[in-house]
Amino acid sequence: MSVSAPLALQARLNALLPEIQLCATPLPLVPELSLWLLDRLLADQRLEQEVANALMEAPPYWSLCWASGQVLARHLLTHPEWVKGRCVVDVGPGSGVVAVAAARAGARRVIACDLDPDALAASEANAALNGVSVELSGDLEACLAVADRVTAADILYDRDNLPLLDRFRQAGAPVLLADSRIAGLNPPGYRLLGHWHATTWPDLGEANEFNQVRLFLSDPHLLEP
Repeated sequence: MSVSAPLALQARLNALLPEIQLCATPLPLVPELSLWLLDRLLADQRLEQEVANALMEAPPYWSLCWASGQVLARHLLTHPEWVKGRCVVDVGPGSGVVAVAAARAGARRVIACDLDPDALAASEANAALNGVSVELSGDLEACLAVADRVTAADILYDRDNLPLLDRFRQAGAPVLLADSRIAGLNPPGYRLLGHWHATTWPDLGEANEFNQVRLFLSDPHLLEP
């Protein structure tokens, strides 16, 4: 049975892209999860160019599942022991895919933390779609104070966010960071777990460099003298 997209979320999208609908869409790397994503994609086609251009101009980024979010969500579902029974704070959740994956992996509590109400609304709607619940917050300091684990995917599209990596570590909880936006990223206090290839979904046809995702884990030993 088909499910209709939440009306408020659909209205948010149509304010930018009047002709585009949200569709409950399984993810290529995480097929056990579905998200409310843009519907303009066939199995063998990318988004129409004018739609892709509009998205890049003023992206409703929460209506796409970015490459790093998929990789980090896949990692949590493959390694549920990292979050099971713990309080997970997902910073800059976008669609909420990582927060949803953490909840599905058995986290005791999941908080999606963002200043953008659209990202929080998408996280809530996508959690409901997948039969889990996440808390919503715009208060980073309050969230970090209760976090047992911190996750963040593709928050470095804005390099002004780089200082957050130090702030996460200072809060004391282990951090998983996924990024595909800064080539050669080597943040102090983090160690590289590996590289993965992933595509933002629906596929925007981005340059291949943005399909190379690196996953980092905070490691205090790297800062010892």
